[in-house]
Amino acid sequence: MPLTMNREVFITCAVTGAGSTQDRSPHDSAIDAAKAGAAIVHIHVRDPETGKPSRDLALYREVTERIRDAGEDVVLNLTGGMGGDLFFDSPEDMGRISARSDMAGAAERVAHIVDCRPEICTLDCGTMNFAEADYVQVNTPALLRDMARRMVAAGVRIEVEAFDTGQLWFARQLVSEKIIPDPVLVQLCMGVPWGAPDDLNTFMAMVNNLPQGWHWSAFGLGRHQMAYVAAAVLAGGNVRVGLEDNLWLEKGVLATNAQLVDRATTIIENMGARVITPAEVRARLRLEKRPPLPRGGKG
Repeated sequence: MPLTMNREVFITCAVTGAGSTQDRSPHDSAIDAAKAGAAIVHIHVRDPETGKPSRDLALYREVTERIRDAGEDVVLNLTGGMGGDLFFDSPEDMGRISARSDMAGAAERVAHIVDCRPEICTLDCGTMNFAEADYVQVNTPALLRDMARRMVAAGVRIEVEAFDTGQLWFARQLVSEKIIPDPVLVQLCMGVPWGAPDDLNTFMAMVNNLPQGWHWSAFGLGRHQMAYVAAAVLAGGNVRVGLEDNLWLEKGVLATNAQLVDRATTIIENMGARVITPAEVRARLRLEKRPPLPRGGKG
């Protein structure tokens, strides 16, 4: 397949994730990332007392309102991935779910999305083992259909997060069932154990499984983050950087989100492409910028 380089690239900054390493860095400003050139900020929240990942609706409300009130234009993208963590206490005791599990139904998993009304939210299109700990991220077909319908009903554009080609296959199924509407947006997640490894052969297999006309981005973890900026642009896509995927600017130096966005911008521009604005992203993806629901009410 010949390369078709993307000449107009949007940058997503994944500000802080749900993993156990991101709290090693204090540098997690979404607003600074937007000032540096990120058109989209992808948001998880953490408990301010413990630093642990949270599904607290009030925390999502506070973060999204602060970003909206900051006066810096940026597209909000909230995670839909929390609430599906399945743990077992022992491989010899698989009939009982561990108390460490965080399992929620579709309505609870998207409650913060319905309330905060971001322009984009993520949908992890499959169940997989995560090597960060001995657990399974659970996303069954029925659950994903239910969550996707609720996201669309809330007027939010779905960003499919695909960790392997099978998840792209299921995303195509959701599109064929008209559950996910056009334009379709996909994030290719490379190098997350135990999903798709971050070698270029696997990356191009992922790219080649994308139907014509779908919009997509890609990222690689850790030291490969900036290499995937170049690879994604060369292959016709957009890019994601940020502390969710990589903590380091260089060996021993903790990065800020703004620095990672700035470095990605330099790579993109040195390749002869242009970084596009939030307004251009909204036009491309048909996004609607809306306020959150009134507190205690419906809109």
